[in-house]
Amino acid sequence: MKKNLFILFIVVSILASCKKQDETPNSDSSDSTASTTEQKLPAPPVPNTIMTEAFVKNLTTSIYGWAWPMVNIHDRVETFKALPGPIYAGGVLPLAPPNHLCMLNDYVEPAERAVACPNQDVVYGLSPLDLSKGPVVVQVPDFGDSFWVYQVCDQRTDGFASFGKMYGTKPGFYVLAHKDWNGKVPDGITAVYRSSTLRGIVIPRVFQTDDPADKKAVQPLVNQIGLYPLEDFDGKMKITDWKKTKVTPPDPNGAKGETKWVKPEIFFDQLADILKEVPPMPGEEAFYAQIQALLDALAKNPKLKEIAKKAAIDAEENYVKPLFQFQNVGYPVKYNWNTQRNGAQFGYDYLTRLSCAKANIFVNKPNETRYFYQDLDADGARLNGNNKYTVTFAKGETPPVKGFWSLTLYNEHHFFSPNDLKRYSLGTKNKNLQYNTDGSLTIYVQSTPPTADKMSNWLPAPKEVFSLYVRCYWPEEKVLNDSWNPPAVIKVK
Repeated sequence: MKKNLFILFIVVSILASCKKQDETPNSDSSDSTASTTEQKLPAPPVPNTIMTEAFVKNLTTSIYGWAWPMVNIHDRVETFKALPGPIYAGGVLPLAPPNHLCMLNDYVEPAERAVACPNQDVVYGLSPLDLSKGPVVVQVPDFGDSFWVYQVCDQRTDGFASFGKMYGTKPGFYVLAHKDWNGKVPDGITAVYRSSTLRGIVIPRVFQTDDPADKKAVQPLVNQIGLYPLEDFDGKMKITDWKKTKVTPPDPNGAKGETKWVKPEIFFDQLADILKEVPPMPGEEAFYAQIQALLDALAKNPKLKEIAKKAAIDAEENYVKPLFQFQNVGYPVKYNWNTQRNGAQFGYDYLTRLSCAKANIFVNKPNETRYFYQDLDADGARLNGNNKYTVTFAKGETPPVKGFWSLTLYNEHHFFSPNDLKRYSLGTKNKNLQYNTDGSLTIYVQSTPPTADKMSNWLPAPKEVFSLYVRCYWPEEKVLNDSWNPPAVIKVK
């Protein structure tokens, strides 16, 4: 792991050096334009240069970690091309073909396996984007006092548009387009947001409580959420009764973990497409040249390609897989919690982008949602359902948010662990939480039911290892600057 990170550090250092050289002014004003250009453009790798096995292995590790999130998005969009229309796959997962949307009409169910770390605080939707096919229109209804946010991320999983209550977004129609699109924007469009990449994902989220009346009130709003090709825009709000969405049967051999979107065995067969779909950010040009040089060499040398393939498989197992554990995501804060502060705006932070993509892809931007991850109790031992735990928020110290908060429990695969109460999180949505006499709030995390007076505060756990996850939607400043931290997870002795 440390070796791989060192390799990545070397690559980033080279890029920074190239960028620094690029920004250095030419001290000799008598130099010709040609020589100035020559100085500013570092020479690419020389074609046909011999690549040793060690070089290919090391370079593959860096490339694999860098490209993993982008291949992940590529494969999702490619897979969803085969869909005839919006469906509830397996009866639980909203899926749609590229540039179309599918919304749930209630919480996501435990059987969902396409996206790790779902939550049961919102009604989800999902739309894969393929902007090579043209722009899309996004419908925003009048949500009134309801909390909502649309996540709009590019192929790097960075956000490129801002829709939500925290932005004061007005109801209406908006366009998402590729940066190179120069078509006519029709009347009735409020704004145009542009993506630097050809592919991406849109995930609307609308908060609802457990109250049946609230669920009923939210449904008309959900039915007005829409996304479709610009050519279908007529200036009128399209309404869809999502309860009538086609349902496919569950997979009897459903996987326990997240769908395997990135396959190292075919990684180098896809990499050329990624380079076309995702242009380099400033400073990445030298890295792209190294990648292309490697692809050229692999195309000419089957033996070398086999070495690279094995290196990609090794990188998946020894570099990417460990990042699934929350204790390897972001950075540590108090009481063994981890967090990150640049979700969906990772930029050049390749490691955090990769760790989030592996452990809990599709995180919102920090001002939209701040996340805290926990694998350990206060003593540093792995959380396990054979034990009982308490999480106590002191009086006035529940997560400070303008939206909502929740504490969610995930099994070892970062999905819900089915239980008789169908309860997978506790927080703002639960109106019957019982506070202690001193004003504090204790949540009981255990596999067996507590006493009757504590049942409303019980978060059921499996009997195996599990993880906890705090979401702060529309967080206050003290959450954003790390002044607030979730309380310790205390093992009951």
